[in-house]
Amino acid sequence: MNRSSRTRDTQRIVVRRKSRIQEQGPQMGSWKIAYADYMTAMMAFFLVMWLLSLIPKSDLKEIAEYFRTPLLEAIRGGPNIGDLSGTPIPNPAASSPALVPLPVPSHGSTPGAGTGQGVDRGRLEGFRTELDTLIETDPVLTKYRPQLLLDMTPAGLRVQIVDQQNRPMFDLGSARMRPEMTEVLRALAPMFNRLPNRITLAGHTDSIQYATGEREYSNWELSADRANAARKVLVAGGLDEDKVKQVLGLSSTVNLVKDDPTAAVNRRISIVVLSQQAERRIDAQAHAGESAVKIQEILSESGSQSAEPGWSAPAGPNEPVAP
Repeated sequence: MNRSSRTRDTQRIVVRRKSRIQEQGPQMGSWKIAYADYMTAMMAFFLVMWLLSLIPKSDLKEIAEYFRTPLLEAIRGGPNIGDLSGTPIPNPAASSPALVPLPVPSHGSTPGAGTGQGVDRGRLEGFRTELDTLIETDPVLTKYRPQLLLDMTPAGLRVQIVDQQNRPMFDLGSARMRPEMTEVLRALAPMFNRLPNRITLAGHTDSIQYATGEREYSNWELSADRANAARKVLVAGGLDEDKVKQVLGLSSTVNLVKDDPTAAVNRRISIVVLSQQAERRIDAQAHAGESAVKIQEILSESGSQSAEPGWSAPAGPNEPVAP
């Protein structure tokens, strides 16, 4: 092999490589952008989860139901439109009367779901959860937690403020309210404005009678005066005055402890957030009583002697029919 052949073989194994560092340089940081997008999305996700953990469960359910409703149906008013009252979703109709209030339809297997009664009952249940949360977190109400009783009744949500042996809500034998009772009512007053439902207030006493007897000032007058005193404090604390449907004095006719009618817990103020059905029932009873009174007035003016023998005017809701 001559020298020229060795030179050619050597040249054949020479490999020329081009550096492509400059070509790849602009694309080296693309993964950082994707990673930054991922971290931003994760931060937003955990922020939303944290915010949702601060919202009561009843509000979470209403928010979920709100987003299940198509926007077009919500604006125009579809067949599943519900009542927006008491929901955390803002009501656009408050600022623009031309818009229809956004709905919160009721879905589920709860009896009466999808009807007015089902929505109303669910609203009261959610309000009870809010009150429970408020009582556990409010520094004023937490002190009196053992004296606050919440339960659902056929008439609606009942909130009772009861006496304890060493912590009465009123002065003995008086409708003058103690500062503790005033604090509790003022803390609760704004909450009752959150629902469209109206309320009734009832005063209760124990069975211990006054020495003067029933003729001058009895437990009937005392219970009614205490209920009205509670109404005044609630209104002063921010309750809308037209929210009050009835103020009742029930004396010792409805005791919490039936075996001991003199127990301290029998002395209490009962606030019932009425269901819509209960409020309609109260109105119907009132109208029935007014009709009976009008019939009696007509008879007295025209002369009751013209009426047929044995006939009597229809009785009111609590009025027995004459034999």
